[in-house]
Amino acid sequence: MTANSFHPPERTLMGPGPSDVHPRILEALSRPTIGHLDPVFVGMMEEVKGLLQYAFQTDNALTLPVSAPGSAGMEMCFANLVEPGDTVVVCKNGVFGERMKENVERCGGTPVMVEEEWGAPVDPARAEAALKEHPEAKILAFVHAETSTGAQSDAATLAKLARDHDCLTIVDTVTSLGGSPLKVDEWGLDAVYSGTQKCLSCVPGLSPVTFSQRAVDAIQARTTKVQSWFLDLNLVMGYWGSGGGKRAYHHTAPINPLYGLHEALTILREEGLENAWDRHQRMHEALKAGIEAMGLSFFVAEPHRLPQLNSVTIPAGIDDEAAVRSRLLEQYNLEIGAGLGSMAGKIWRIGLMGHSANPTNILNCLGALEGVLSDMGADITTGKAVSAAMAKLG
Repeated sequence: MTANSFHPPERTLMGPGPSDVHPRILEALSRPTIGHLDPVFVGMMEEVKGLLQYAFQTDNALTLPVSAPGSAGMEMCFANLVEPGDTVVVCKNGVFGERMKENVERCGGTPVMVEEEWGAPVDPARAEAALKEHPEAKILAFVHAETSTGAQSDAATLAKLARDHDCLTIVDTVTSLGGSPLKVDEWGLDAVYSGTQKCLSCVPGLSPVTFSQRAVDAIQARTTKVQSWFLDLNLVMGYWGSGGGKRAYHHTAPINPLYGLHEALTILREEGLENAWDRHQRMHEALKAGIEAMGLSFFVAEPHRLPQLNSVTIPAGIDDEAAVRSRLLEQYNLEIGAGLGSMAGKIWRIGLMGHSANPTNILNCLGALEGVLSDMGADITTGKAVSAAMAKLG
C-alpha cells in the first residue's frame, strides 16, 4: 500500500453541517502545539469558557467544551443527570429526539415520549400533559433546533413548564448556538449541549456544554456512579476547573481544535451575538426569496422555521434526488444535505451556518440548483431565483 498527502477539494458546504470553516480558524489550527497542562494553555482554556458563556448567554460556572463531537455532549448531559429508574419526558419531533430516548434507556431511565409530526415544533400543551401525567418525572428533554427538519421549538416556554413541575431540562442546541436566539439563563435551561461545526464555523469534534447550578447540584447528589468514566463531570471538572489554578489530569485535550474554537468564539464576539443572529435571518430571507421564485416550497411552516437550516421540498419531476446532490457536488463543488429518517427522499436540507451564511454562497447555490433542476426536467420556474435573492440582499 502506498499513500500520498491528502489534499481535499475546495467545497462550498451548505448542508446540515459541517459548515465552511473560517480562514482565521484554519490558521489558528496550524499554530504550534503545546502541552495540555501548560500554563499558557490553561489561560486560554479560561478564555474559551468565558467566550462560551457569552455564546450561550449564561453565567454558569460549569461551561466548557467536551473533547468530542456534539453526540458526546448529548451523552454527557444524560449520563450525568439520569440515574437508573428515573423518569424522563422526551419530546421527539425528528431524528435527534429519538437519540435522546436512546440515551435515557442506556442510562437505565424510563422515557415518556411526547411525539410530534416531523417538521412541527414541540407542542408545549402536550409536554405539559405528559408532565402532569408523570409527576415522578425528573427531567424534560427536547431539541431546540431539530437538525433533521429545520424546525425550532419554544425553549423558553418548555423550560418554564419543566420548572413548574420541578424538573430539570436537557436541551439540544447543536444547530441553534450562534445562529438564532439562545438565552440559557433568561430562559432557565439546565443542561445544554451543542457542536462546533455548525453556526460557529469551527471544525467538528468539540461539544460546548453548559450546566446550571440546579443541574450541578443534581449531579453531585447522585447515588450511583456515572456510567461513563470519560464523560463523568465530577472528574472532568477537575481538569476544566475554575479560575486559572492547578488542573487535575483527566485526558489529553484536543489542543489545536481548541485553538480553533477559541478563534471561532472570538470571531463571534467581534461580530456580536445579536448581529450574528440577524445575519442568519437576513441570509435566510434572501435564500427563501430565491427558492420560492423558483417555485419550490419549504417543509417547515414559517413561524417555526430555522433560518440556518432550510428544508426544501423536492419538486415534481425529480425521481432521484440523490442525483441532484451528486451533480451539485461534482459540477459546482456545492454540498447540500439529504433528508433523514422519514424525510429521506422528500426534502433537501440547505444550511446557512456561520461562515457559510453569506450572499455569495446563496447566489451560487440558487444558480447551481436552478441549472441542475432545469436540466433534469424538474417542474420549476427559471430565470427569477437569483434576482429575487439579490433584491432581498439589497
